[in-house]
Parts: sequence; C-alpha cells; structure tokens
Amino acid sequence: MFTYYLDLALRSLRRNKALTALMVLAIALGIGASMTTLTVLHVLSGDPLPGRSGDIYYPQVDPQDLRGMYPSKEPPMQLTLIDGMNLLHAKRADRQALMTGGDVPIQPEQSALDPFYVDARYTTADFFPMFGTPFLYGHGWNAADDEAKTREVVISRELDQKLYGGANSVGRTLRIAGTAFQIVGVLDRWQPNPHFYDLNTGSYAYGEQVFLPLQTMMDLHLNRDGSTDCWGNGGGGTGTILPAASCVWLQFWVQLGNPVKVAAYRQFLVHYSEDQKALGRFQRAPNVRLRNVMQWLDHNGVVPDDVRLQALLAFGFLAVCLVNTVGLMLAKFMRRSGELAVRRALGASRRTLFAQLLVESGVIGLVGGFGGMLLAMLGLWLVRQRSSDYAALAHLDSSMLLTTFLLALCATLLAGLLPAGRACQIAPALQLKSS
Repeated sequence: MFTYYLDLALRSLRRNKALTALMVLAIALGIGASMTTLTVLHVLSGDPLPGRSGDIYYPQVDPQDLRGMYPSKEPPMQLTLIDGMNLLHAKRADRQALMTGGDVPIQPEQSALDPFYVDARYTTADFFPMFGTPFLYGHGWNAADDEAKTREVVISRELDQKLYGGANSVGRTLRIAGTAFQIVGVLDRWQPNPHFYDLNTGSYAYGEQVFLPLQTMMDLHLNRDGSTDCWGNGGGGTGTILPAASCVWLQFWVQLGNPVKVAAYRQFLVHYSEDQKALGRFQRAPNVRLRNVMQWLDHNGVVPDDVRLQALLAFGFLAVCLVNTVGLMLAKFMRRSGELAVRRALGASRRTLFAQLLVESGVIGLVGGFGGMLLAMLGLWLVRQRSSDYAALAHLDSSMLLTTFLLALCATLLAGLLPAGRACQIAPALQLKSS
C-alpha cells in the first residue's frame, strides 16, 4: 500500500511542478538555515571528554584578602602555587593534575629545519591517565619523575611527523629552550574541544604540541602564558619570572569516581580553607566550588551567546517557512478535492486518503531535506571562512546529517497534518454534484 501511495504522490507532485518547487524551496531554506546554526551549536557545546567528563572536577578555593569582598562572590578561577602543590600532594582524589600553559622554542636536530616555537603544557603525571589521552608511541612520565624534575617530554603526533617523519621517536633527544629532553611518549590525535582544562589559552581549536613536567618547567624557568590574577602586594611575573605567592595562575583538576567521593572532596576543600585561615594565609571564610567538566564549561559561558541567538532565529525562520508550506499544501490539496471525492465514492476511507496525503508531504520533506543539507553545507563553509577560533570545527557529521533529514521529514509531516485533515473532511457528495 505504501508503494501505491508513493506512486500517487510522485504523480501529483509532477502535475504541479511550480507549486512543488515552492514547497521544496521553503523547506530547504528553513532546514538549511536551522541546521547550519544547530551544527555550530552542537560542535561548540559538545562533551570534550565523552564517558569521562562526569568524573572529572575542577576545585576552587579562595585565598584572597578581604578587599572587594561581597556575599556570594565566586572564588578565583585558578590556584596559587602554594595551594596547588598542597592539594596535589594531599592526594585526596583518585587522580589529580596541576598545570599551566606556555610556549617553548624547539631546536631540531635536522639542519634543514630552523628553530621554531610550539605551544606547551606544563603538568603533572596524572594528566594523561585522567584525561584518557591516546598514545601512538610510548607513555607519560610518573609521579616520581615529577618530584625528580626529570627532563622528559611527551610530544604530539604532529610534532613527531614534522621532526621525525612519523617514526617512533621514543627515546630520542629533543632540545627545548637549550635543554636536552628525552621523548618518553608520542600522543595520537587528541585535541578536545572545547579546550576545557585551560580556557585562558582559548576555548576552541587549540592544542599543545609538547607536554613537560610542571616542576621541571619551574626549575628551568621556561616561558609561561595565560591569565594571572594577584592581590595585596602580589605582582604578576613577566618573562621567565614566576608569579608571586599572592597570585593565582595554575589550573587543577581531579578525578572522583562516585558521588560519595565528590561530597568528601568538597568537604576536604572546606577543611583545607579553614586550616589555611587558621594559619593566617586565608582571610575569608571557606568559599569553595567543585564543578565537573560540563558544569565548568556552562559556568564560564564557553558557547558564545551570539551562536545561541542565531540558532533561535534560524528555528524561527524555519517556523515561518513551515507556515508558508502549510498554506501551499492546503491550496494544493484543496485543488484536488474532486479527485479525492471520487476516491471516497469508490470506497476509500478518510484514513486512507489522509495517509496518502501525508506520504506526499513526506516526499516533499525528503526532497527539501536534501536541498537543506546542501544549503547547510554551504552555510558551514561560509562559517569556516570566519576568523573566529571555532570556525574550523564547523562540519556536518553523520549524526547531524541524520538529524537534517529527520527534522525535514518531521517538520513537513507536521506541516501536512492540517492541509491533509481539511482535504479529507470535504463531503464527497457535494464535490461530485458540483463537478
């Protein structure tokens, strides 16, 4: 029966080519605009650590003085070196990683390559197992290497390709800022978006190429970038000078496997703040936060407001297109009232006619969805030409491709309900008599 309805639908659409083209165009424009903005929103609001983000948390404490204090004030987004080291060595979480970012000069062995700078991540050993970074070769360093300030480095696949042609470079020596480091691991492709673990370096399309032990970085006074907030007599460091004790500049992440551990760690942060206040370091009452990855991204408003607004406007445009499609379908179906009346007189039920007209609406939706997909691909290409940091991420993946056709089909079927219902309500006797 469906095949029969489909044949009737195709014949009907061919008979009214201009009207069919208008309906398909209306659906295609609405779907193209909405899927372009929805795809961008989908990419920007995605989970950077699927399957892990619910167990990874960002602790915050408040070591600031009393100036500028007011109720419900958020604690600083980063940690001082003292607090970072204290929390790291407390080892109250399943895993913990203290880190900051910077850039370092690379001096290649090959004479054909000039020295160049790459982005660096200075971190501790748990960074790799906690975030589930994939290794192409080798592995990360361990906690003992952190304390020993070893000259070990993990590099990205891109840097390995540039320096060693993609060969296994584990065990080789890489000179960074004039110091020889031993390569212990090569990461496979890994560039989480958003760049959740350090939003100061950029939210999207950012990835480090070398990973060094944090204490090695401090020992060698390597260059660091990123945000530094100070109070009191503290001052931000410049060049190779580390920030003062009354400055926050480090990010700290912990892995907590269940809600009980989350509650216990939050209480630990409160007790830690109380102890530091008793020692005279903290002046404020305990003011702590503990958010998981997605909560942290939401709190920081990583998804730009203009992207959300564009998505709302695009779906509003889709609604306008659907209203126009309803009018065109109503006109088309009502013009076929004589044909439908004959079918009713020959024994077809209202339900049969309704199903036939909905199949016709579905065909319009599928064709419009294909046109909408092409327009969405064009729209995403235009987005990629922009200078924003997320522009390069705007691609239509398989899930969004399926969503395009489902949205087009469902929207058109919804738009066809009223016209099909109205056309099936006409009494066949009146139509036959008038004809």
